[in-house]
Amino acid sequence: MKFTLSWLKDHLDTEASLDDILYALTDLGLEVEEVSNPGERLKDFTIGKVLRAEKHPDADKLRVCKVATDEGELQIICGAPNARTGITVVVAKPGVYVPGIDITIGVGKIRGIESFGMMASEREMELSDEHDGIIELPSGEVGQRFVDWLAENDPAKVDPVIEIAITPNRPDALGVRGIALDLAARGLGTMKPAPEAKIEGSFPSPISISIDEDTRENGCEVFAGRLIKGVKNGPSPAWLQDRLRAIGLRPISALVDVTNFFTFDRNRPLHVFDADKVKGNLRVHRAAGGETLMGLDEKEYTFSAGQVVISDDEGIESIGGIMGGLPTGCTNETTNVFLEAAVWDTVQIAYTGRALKINSDARYRNERGIDPAFNMQAIELATKMIIELCGGEASEVVTAGEVPDVARAYKLDTDRVQSLVGMEIPAEEQVKTLTALGFDVQGDMAHVPSWRPDVQGEADLVEEVARVASLTKLEGKPLPRAQDGLPEVILSPTQKREQIARRTTAALGYNECVTYSFIDRKSAELFGGGSDATMLENPISSEMSHMRPSMLPGLLQAAARNQARGFMDMALFECGAVFHGGEPGEQETLVTGILVGRTLGKDIHGESRPVDVYDAKADMEAVLDALGAPTKLTYNRGTNGWWHPGRSAKVGLGPKKILGAFGELHPKVLAEMDVKGPVVAFAIHIAEIPMPRKKSASRGAVTMNDLQAVERDFAFVVDKEVEAVNLVNAASGADKTLIENVRVFDEFIGGSLGEDKKSIAVTVRLQPTEKTLKEADIEAVAAKIVEKVTKATGGTLRG
Repeated sequence: MKFTLSWLKDHLDTEASLDDILYALTDLGLEVEEVSNPGERLKDFTIGKVLRAEKHPDADKLRVCKVATDEGELQIICGAPNARTGITVVVAKPGVYVPGIDITIGVGKIRGIESFGMMASEREMELSDEHDGIIELPSGEVGQRFVDWLAENDPAKVDPVIEIAITPNRPDALGVRGIALDLAARGLGTMKPAPEAKIEGSFPSPISISIDEDTRENGCEVFAGRLIKGVKNGPSPAWLQDRLRAIGLRPISALVDVTNFFTFDRNRPLHVFDADKVKGNLRVHRAAGGETLMGLDEKEYTFSAGQVVISDDEGIESIGGIMGGLPTGCTNETTNVFLEAAVWDTVQIAYTGRALKINSDARYRNERGIDPAFNMQAIELATKMIIELCGGEASEVVTAGEVPDVARAYKLDTDRVQSLVGMEIPAEEQVKTLTALGFDVQGDMAHVPSWRPDVQGEADLVEEVARVASLTKLEGKPLPRAQDGLPEVILSPTQKREQIARRTTAALGYNECVTYSFIDRKSAELFGGGSDATMLENPISSEMSHMRPSMLPGLLQAAARNQARGFMDMALFECGAVFHGGEPGEQETLVTGILVGRTLGKDIHGESRPVDVYDAKADMEAVLDALGAPTKLTYNRGTNGWWHPGRSAKVGLGPKKILGAFGELHPKVLAEMDVKGPVVAFAIHIAEIPMPRKKSASRGAVTMNDLQAVERDFAFVVDKEVEAVNLVNAASGADKTLIENVRVFDEFIGGSLGEDKKSIAVTVRLQPTEKTLKEADIEAVAAKIVEKVTKATGGTLRG
């Protein structure tokens, strides 16, 4: 929205400076985007008077002038043909920048004679293209600033142009008077009375208007117009042309310029038809579809069914509320004109404008909302201006439909400013503010003006009060503590574990990935998913049709993309949700990591080897330890089909309590995912890890034993399929008080034991805490160990 300062002052009586107005506009929510101030570049030019003008002794076309200025008499050499004694001129003294020629004036010599400035032409000051001679002023005092003279005698040339950004909820600010109302409420001036007019029609309008029944609702609520006959169209007056040019509009003719003036002055789009080109009467209706019209922009538009148009007896003549038609447009030969003002449905205007790709000032305002109560007064004011500029005689006003009743009122709760905004504003000031904005406050009810469609509740009243009072007055205050002392933990135990899992895995050298929870059906089926229960009803694409049953597909796809770009060795992980069904409880949080390629790059000090299952096992155990999992875990075969059957295991607290899995991924899965192996991975079910029984913010005290530990070795013959870890766990449970740890130090398979047997040798470390162990004590523990291992694994002590 653009407007000039003088245009604003037509509605606002103010002595405020331009800077104060600009600051207030932005603070009120009408953000200033650009200001063009022509007077700023002319502020250093002053008025002078030529006392004498003599021919230059060495140049026929130059004159040596003695010019009276505010700094005394100056000698200026000038080549303009109209430089002569007695004229009042505009002087640029040394040090003044001349914008038209991009030069800063200095003291110079021309043909041996010094010159102390210049007398400017209009083009040199960028006032016009006139450069046949220097400016001759009809009045002005020596030393007076030229911008001050222009402000009094030709204000359009130094009128600042202000452009503000309009949010969709403020259509009232699309008119200069609406902007002035905000500034008056802020206290930057007082509103001048709104112009009023009442033109009595001297004859009935020969053109009648109507609105089809199916168009009255959600189409056009009221359509008013009148015929003005005997007009003489032509150029509009200079003041109107200057205003339109200043805001970027091209003056066309007086009739059209009047409608453009009201569009910006009062946010009231109007339209004028050449009445002699209208065949019969006007009708507002919905297009059947397929009709065409040549618009005023000389483009042909084809209408779709349902779009609202205005037709005469022969066809469509205008696009309702958006653009007029070229066949009935006004020209300099127009003598009879039909003036129209209507209130259109905002959604219908937007729908038609977007479909036809028309961006007109009328559409911009009508689709945001205009003041319906101003519709009939707009007809009168526009009629008055047309008659003043073009002459003519007006008919009676004809109307179809009814002006919509938008009256509404909301309770003004003066205490809500404090609760909603945090500002303390006296109740009297709140009432004063709303009254200044056009609200009618009666008791505790505020009646909303018809030009403010954005005010739809009590909170909007508070917003208006706070906006005018200035939100810059808000003082920041810290929130009060909910309780004394240390605040309660914000994260839940599960959220805290997810945080620990991320940090621990990243510390192990993994790079975190964040992949989509959606994957394609084929990938989902590879990892036990892909059923209808996890299928999306409206997927983004065919590659995101199912919820992921595992995070491995996303990590493997990331690995494949990296390998395609030459990165063959990587460690990736992700912590997030996986889905086993479509119900809320059929999902869980996992932390999953993969190792691809080799352990280290080729290095003179290091050894590079392919990653193996033990790398994944070590990393998984480190994460489990950080998450607080028990140290004694069971390792079992029987992992899912995407794991390698002989190089993977399930980790748990027993056959039914599974905490996760690790191992090498199946070669067939890698081939399907286009990943070059080997790839080892681990996956941990975070929610399955038992919560600690004791909750403490610190670790317990360190226990230092002063008694000597004892170690004993045992060798057990067990079936070939027995896992060593189960044997270790059985031995550890023989005496939890004395046995500190059990570790495997040897394994022998086959030979004299047979093909289905193997020997596992372990070292058991006994650490007494109360007294030194005697041989009988050691033998008793050894017997318990043999008993426990035999019961758990079926093994026997090797002789």
